[in-house]
Amino acid sequence: MLTHKWFARPAPEVARDLIGCRLIRQINGLKTEGTIVETEAYQAGDPATHGHRRKTKRTAVMFGPAGYIYVYLIYGMYHCFNIVTGDDGELSAVLIRAVEFDTALPWHAQQSSGKIERIAAGPGKLCKALEIDRQMTESPLGKQTGIWVAQRLKRQEVQLSSNPSLIVNTTRIGISKGVEKRWRWYLKDSPAVSKR
Repeated sequence: MLTHKWFARPAPEVARDLIGCRLIRQINGLKTEGTIVETEAYQAGDPATHGHRRKTKRTAVMFGPAGYIYVYLIYGMYHCFNIVTGDDGELSAVLIRAVEFDTALPWHAQQSSGKIERIAAGPGKLCKALEIDRQMTESPLGKQTGIWVAQRLKRQEVQLSSNPSLIVNTTRIGISKGVEKRWRWYLKDSPAVSKR
């Protein structure tokens, strides 16, 4: 399991390093895991970042400490799962946009999508599949919360280290401010990436 100290780095750095890592979710004793294949970074000085104008009750968690969860709602219906990064007191987080699963999620009798690799292909889909909502905000990543991140599998680490071009770096999507920042990363060949 990645430690909170691992997340205490600038959001763009963490967002890139999270590609290929394993997101693990446990619900009622049932556990599943998948590969993180798409992320976006948000931090202080960025107009697209929640809380960039001032700290509010809702965004206070984004100011640290690292390794905590921030979940928000968009369009009144879709949750988005973020991991707080950076130094304590610094506005910084990474949005987990997509996860690729190898097998069906054990708590779903039937998948709403015909393809398991597309069930978490986007932040809203990811939160629905993993039953993540705003009640998890301000909780630390870890087994006690039921969601945590593990390092890349050895084969994934070897593959990405030997071929860095497999990780695509581009501009973020779904925002109207700060669109020029190249703070989005995704795994080039993954079918779970929300948008290329």
